[in-house]
This record gives sequence, structure tokens and C-alpha cells, in this order.
Amino acid sequence: MSLRFGYGTNGLADLRLDDALGLLADLGYDGVGLTLDHMHLDPLAPDHAARTRHVARRLAALGLTVTVETGARYVLDPRRKHGPSLLDADPGDRARRTGLLLRAVEIAAGLGAHAVHCFSGVTPDGTDPDTAWKRLADALAPVLDAAADAGVPLAMEPEPGHLLATLDDFHHLRHLLGDPAPLGLTLDIGHCQCLEPLPPADCVRAAAPWIRHVQIEDMRRGVHEHLALGDGEIDFPPVLQALDETGYRGLTVVELPRHSHAGPHFAALSLPFLRHAQGSTS
Repeated sequence: MSLRFGYGTNGLADLRLDDALGLLADLGYDGVGLTLDHMHLDPLAPDHAARTRHVARRLAALGLTVTVETGARYVLDPRRKHGPSLLDADPGDRARRTGLLLRAVEIAAGLGAHAVHCFSGVTPDGTDPDTAWKRLADALAPVLDAAADAGVPLAMEPEPGHLLATLDDFHHLRHLLGDPAPLGLTLDIGHCQCLEPLPPADCVRAAAPWIRHVQIEDMRRGVHEHLALGDGEIDFPPVLQALDETGYRGLTVVELPRHSHAGPHFAALSLPFLRHAQGSTS
């Protein structure tokens, strides 16, 4: 198999970024899902360009590849989780989220990242679906242009409870935008288990042409709760086999943001679990 495994820094929020990267390299990970946040390469800091150069050197020295993720809970608004979003009624608020994604593309280009991950956000109360989809498409247009110029794909994640919640929703957005080349998919394996009609391995096969980034964790049907690998219902060997057979060569990143209190412990457990599951497919 040619799969490459990473771990998300949103599951190592209590570690300094240099320490988190060193830990992952020492554990044998191939890369990192780097969530831009106030404690980890703050995208709003005035010296973000210098910090990006430092992180790029650190990644190269450690032999780690990277995907940039934009799911920080309070990086734009200290009082509103994931706010403002691309769907907000206020055009200025939508522009702030678009601005964050543009900065993420800039940082990703500086790091040589595989992709920039993002999501739609929750539809505001009183907003009809057509309006929400139009806001999303309009807000993403400059980001897709920047991604095309930078040569870094934008990978939208279907997120339970959001406007774009399923693989069908991703294809709806893709068609609305005219199927732009920079638009790809973040496939979260746990989300497939949670709410997609197909089993996760079949989701991989169905979505393969558009997958640019993969997040992985365990989950139970109908319950959006990220669980440590082995604590849920997912049969991992067929999922990993499907990723390999369909030719996915980006990072498969363990996504355990609520396990940061014991992040080094779960990072140490997750890679052997994945390697064992990978070996079980041969």
C-alpha cells in the first residue's frame, strides 16, 4: 500500500506547534493536518509569513508533509463557534471567512501543502436553502481562483449539521460552480459511517475522483462523535484498501479534536492501529 498517515494538530492543541511536529515525526507519521489557529500558526498574526517560512523549514527537516485545515473553532470570533461562516446574512461577515480561506491558501502554498480543507457552515435561522447555496458559491469563488493560481486544491468537507452535509451536497455545490478544477473533497471516514447511506469503503470508491484530503476516526451510525480508532463501528481494513486501490495519495489524517487532553497518547496509539488495519488487507 502507498497510504500516508498524518495526525491533526487540532488533537494536539495543548502542545506548541514545534513540539507537536516533533512528536509526530518521532512516532513515524508521514505528515500532519495543520489547523490554523491562535496557538498553531495563527493566520491572523501580523508575522504569519515569517512563521510560515519557519514551519516550512521545520516540516522539511522532519520529513513531514502537510494539509492545511481551517476548522479552528474560535479563530475569527472568540464568542461564536466557527463564526462567522460563509453563509452569514452580513456580507462583511461572509467576507471575513472568505478572507481566512484566502490566507489559508497563501499559507498552504508557502508550506507546499497537498490541499486546503474547509466546510460550508450551518445555515442561519430564517435562511432559505437557495439563498444559502448562492451565498456559499459566491463566497467560494475568489478562494477557488486563488487556489487555482497557487496550485493548491480546495477540499470541501461534508459536515453533519451543515448546509453541505453529505456527498450529494458536495456534488450539488460542484455543479452550481460549474465543476471548477480546484474544487475537491475532504472525505471524513467517520462522517460516512455517521450519515451516508453507503458503507465507508463504498463512499471512498464513489467519491474517489474528487478526494483531495482524508480525515479518519471511529464513529457510530447516526451519532456525530469523533471516537478513538477501535472505539466505534467502522471496519477499517476495507476502507484503507479502498483508498489504496482507488489511487489516493494524499494524507489520511487522524481527526480527534476532543482528545487533545491526551493528544500524545492517542497519537501514539493511532498509527499502529492504522498500520495493523492496513496489514490486514493484504
